[in-house]
Amino acid sequence: SSANHHCRGALDPLPMQGPELGLQADDMDLGEPEHEEKQEVLENKDVVVQHVHIGGLGRTKEDILTYEIADVFRAKNLIDVMKKSHEARQRLLRLGIFRNVEVVIDTAEGADALPNGLDVTFEVKELRRMTGSYNTMVGNNEGSMVLGLKLPNVFGRAEKLTFQFSYGTKETSYGLSFFKPQPGHFERNFSINLYKVTGQFPWSSLRETDRGVSTEFSFPIWRTNHTLKWEGVWRELGCLARTSSFAVREESGHSLKSSLSHTMVIDTRNSTILPRKGALLKINQELAGYTGGDVSFLKEDFEIQLNKTLFWDSVLSTSLWGGMLLPLGDKPSSIADRFYLGGPTSVRGFSMYSIGPQSEGDYLGGEVYWAGGLHLYTPLPFRPGRGSFGELFRTHFFLNAGNLCNLNYGEGPRAHLSKLAECIRWSYGAGIVLRLGNIARLELNYCIPMGVRSGDR
Repeated sequence: SSANHHCRGALDPLPMQGPELGLQADDMDLGEPEHEEKQEVLENKDVVVQHVHIGGLGRTKEDILTYEIADVFRAKNLIDVMKKSHEARQRLLRLGIFRNVEVVIDTAEGADALPNGLDVTFEVKELRRMTGSYNTMVGNNEGSMVLGLKLPNVFGRAEKLTFQFSYGTKETSYGLSFFKPQPGHFERNFSINLYKVTGQFPWSSLRETDRGVSTEFSFPIWRTNHTLKWEGVWRELGCLARTSSFAVREESGHSLKSSLSHTMVIDTRNSTILPRKGALLKINQELAGYTGGDVSFLKEDFEIQLNKTLFWDSVLSTSLWGGMLLPLGDKPSSIADRFYLGGPTSVRGFSMYSIGPQSEGDYLGGEVYWAGGLHLYTPLPFRPGRGSFGELFRTHFFLNAGNLCNLNYGEGPRAHLSKLAECIRWSYGAGIVLRLGNIARLELNYCIPMGVRSGDR
């Protein structure tokens, strides 16, 4: 889906292996290994893993690591030992507390050594107590300097404290976050964040400053991942220009939002940037006003994406997403909570968030929307750079459609559906996609927008 506009934060750990750009492991079809006879001999040899050592530990507590390496003791033959040791290495690296992990498998030594006994040693190299980063960013007609400070493994059980400060030519933002995983279940984790973020939204001539605190709890259930979140945020809205419309000026001022939200994700895609197979389902609910604050609404939105590999190494991708905002009480919804549509991440060919209700050229967002896309990705014609740099490029054909509007909730569902079905904006076109590792994708498209209404850009 074009909604996959993922950018890695400056402070997120980079993958531990391989260059960022280049072929990813999931892109290559590895053939069947040869030397099957030799492998069979190794597979049939029963072994017992007697000891697992972890060398190089400093401030890391051993109890958190025993969960990650426990599987190695269950291995029954040599191939199994190698496989489970590799998996344990991946789990140790995933904790984000080691710079390097090496595995050594050797015959068992000592008085209790069995003839078929093995010792497995993990040699680890811990990250420094404190790491810093410094970079500059240019975007949204603004340049900024970003300073980051990260304290990995603060208390020895994979906790992480992160501070980020961004000083820009127009705005200053900062954030402090603490992350704690449950030992043995890294996917089950808790985080608390404190932040001040200022954003400029030229399509609405709006400037928003958020000062807030949030807590998140993430956990898996079967094949789904869930996140529960509480957020308390003091929002300050202001005009970006003297020419801001009266509708935007009316929305200016302060508001206090306290909301509870729940997100469920099922993601079987092999890549988030340019998937070749798999599906994504994401459902999000947010309820504001019941835990305090002066903003009350119920917000529901979803995203569905399906990817299938076809003939000649081409990939067909379909996506559908939509959402609905229901104001509770007698206050109308805020411009900061409504949905926006248009631009390269939804309906291509339209300007960024420049579809739907507007006033004097300022886009005010809508309380209900839907959007869909059909994409065909094929290799470049004549396959230049096959097997190397050429694999990062794809030819891209697409059809996008969507609509955004406000509903009168006194009317029935039939009237709502007919309103969403009229004035549909859509576009089609073709272009080239370049994948920048697992960070982002770059698209150069020729778009033909259709169904344009007066006021759309």
